[in-house]
Amino acid sequence: MSFCFRNTEMTLKDRFMRLSWFYVFLVCMVAATGLVVLYAAANGNWNPWASKQFVRFCLGFGVMIVVGMTNLRFWLKYAYAFYTVAVVMLFIVEFFGHDAMGAQRWLNLGFVKVQPSELMKIALILALSRYFHGGSLQDAQSMSYLVAPSLMVLLPVALVLKQPDLGTAVLMASGAVVLFFLVGVQIWKFGVVGLFGLLSLPIGWRFLHDYQKERVYTFLDPERDPLGKGYHI
Repeated sequence: MSFCFRNTEMTLKDRFMRLSWFYVFLVCMVAATGLVVLYAAANGNWNPWASKQFVRFCLGFGVMIVVGMTNLRFWLKYAYAFYTVAVVMLFIVEFFGHDAMGAQRWLNLGFVKVQPSELMKIALILALSRYFHGGSLQDAQSMSYLVAPSLMVLLPVALVLKQPDLGTAVLMASGAVVLFFLVGVQIWKFGVVGLFGLLSLPIGWRFLHDYQKERVYTFLDPERDPLGKGYHI
């Protein structure tokens, strides 16, 4: 699973030219579609939604380009640091987070509100990738080798569930499962975890909030509220 970085240092121009411009094009097309929808929803006006979305897209686009041009050694070196910061932020949210619509998910920094669980989605993948970077296929098939990354997943997932934010917790766990699969974890181990999860469903159901249960009901039967909760389905 490990690989070597080339010693040759590319210039900023080289890194810029080596970006996946087809991917950049797809991102721009998706963003443009969203802007058109918001423009139409406001009866042909940029305000109040399309203009703000355009500013957010420009900021995000700039960040995407900078991240894409950053040397991979940087992410390898600071992956654990990013993960640690994200975990600390999740703990801070637990005690000092901004409460909105019954969930405590945000940190109010005054000039901006930050949702640490969104940062953790990226930090978790970086940290797991860093951990598996130095391993081998034989390591990935060892139970003892998988204890540390499993705990790295369970800690933030538990903190996010506590907020509560079931959707984000499921996305984080799903991303981790994909990464575990890619590094060569044996299929039967996923089966064991899946079986344990199924057996735990009755217990987990008791801890779900009413609105979370409603989402499950609506997913299973969208026709029960087609113009309300089932609209998106």
